[in-house]
Amino acid sequence: MKKRKLACVILAAGQGKRMNSAWPKVMHELAGRPLIGWLLETAQSLKPEKIIVVAGPDADKLKAHIRPHACAVQQKPLGTGDAVKAALPALKGFSGDVLILLGDMPLISAETLRALIDAKNSRSGSGLSVLGAVYDPPPAFGRLVTGMDGKLQKIVEDRDCTPAQRKISLCNAGAFCVDGAKLSGWLGKIKNKNAQKEFYFTDIVEIAAKDGCAPQIHIAKNNDEARGVNSRADLAALEETAQGRLRAAAMGSGATLIDPDTVYFSWDTKLGRDVVVEPHVFFGPGVKIADNVTVKAFSHLEGAKIEKDASIGPHARLRPGSVIGAGAKIGNFVEVKNSTLGAGVKAAHLAYIGDADIGNGVNFSCGAITVNYDGVKKHKTVVGDGAMVGSNANLVAPVTIGNGAYIAAGSTITKDVPADALAVAREKPFIKDGWAKKRKRKKAG
Repeated sequence: MKKRKLACVILAAGQGKRMNSAWPKVMHELAGRPLIGWLLETAQSLKPEKIIVVAGPDADKLKAHIRPHACAVQQKPLGTGDAVKAALPALKGFSGDVLILLGDMPLISAETLRALIDAKNSRSGSGLSVLGAVYDPPPAFGRLVTGMDGKLQKIVEDRDCTPAQRKISLCNAGAFCVDGAKLSGWLGKIKNKNAQKEFYFTDIVEIAAKDGCAPQIHIAKNNDEARGVNSRADLAALEETAQGRLRAAAMGSGATLIDPDTVYFSWDTKLGRDVVVEPHVFFGPGVKIADNVTVKAFSHLEGAKIEKDASIGPHARLRPGSVIGAGAKIGNFVEVKNSTLGAGVKAAHLAYIGDADIGNGVNFSCGAITVNYDGVKKHKTVVGDGAMVGSNANLVAPVTIGNGAYIAAGSTITKDVPADALAVAREKPFIKDGWAKKRKRKKAG
């Protein structure tokens, strides 16, 4: 069979009223990524000639996110049929297969979409294919109504079903593959004679059947792929499903999750082999971890790269731009932001390292911090290899500490320190003998 050209239309104009949100529904995040981002990646893997996203009129965030793909605007919420019509100008002259997808179905797989395309092309003159899913009992989805011969006749929305139709377990899962040459003509025949007074794209099935075509059905192997989002509760349920998949993938790739249900991944988290993740760890977007790393309990990581054999936590926070070198130790209540730490660095507890380059083998002691912000700009701290930064030291950026230098505990460093030097910056101690005893007597009298 000759491979046909492909275009994808993603319907993303839903306002998500039940989300009670000012954001477009598809911009809500699943595992740290907007719902539409999941679907765009899947659609792109099919290598279509074009992807068109249908958005509402006031969806600037969505329009920015989908670039460089085309955006068509549905001016009024008149139903899915009207939404697909909004994409027709971008499809002008296209006569291949057109996938019609719902933007709030992020877990649909490329494998399923390829099967849906194949189903449409399995029979000459089929015109279109529909993704179906079997439920017992069926939810409030449209039902796929077939004739005595088993051929698909139409889709009836739940609100419009007769009692007998409502018992049908084969439901519309929300994805279609349509002959692009016929799409415009069929859309023009859709009416809004239904309970919602909307133009249902699903009516295209009955229109195609009456036009002499034989619409095909591909039944999803996993109903999770057909799950959409209409409420915050739906989003939370989908998050649970996505996290289950991400945890399984991490363990399948050689990571140990001591208590998997308490570990939360982002969609793009990368773990090497023999990584150990203790309970209650959160991975935000952009985390990449090499082999043999341990991430201890209650740590929060985002936008960080961790080299092999390092140890993170417990109760550590790595913020975006953090690079932790091989064998480094980041301990409890240590925060790192936009900083590169060399191999073997030890910051074992209660420290802040921001906007810094820390050399190999540096000891960054308890309570030490980089003072990187002057109220207007961020400034950089550089600490050379093998330096010792004592407890409760303040490194006031911009400042450079040379290789092997020692910063005495309690010092506030405002000038560069040469290599192998000792820097002490403390007030001279003032001690007055007997002062406390006299004060107590005075208060008692």
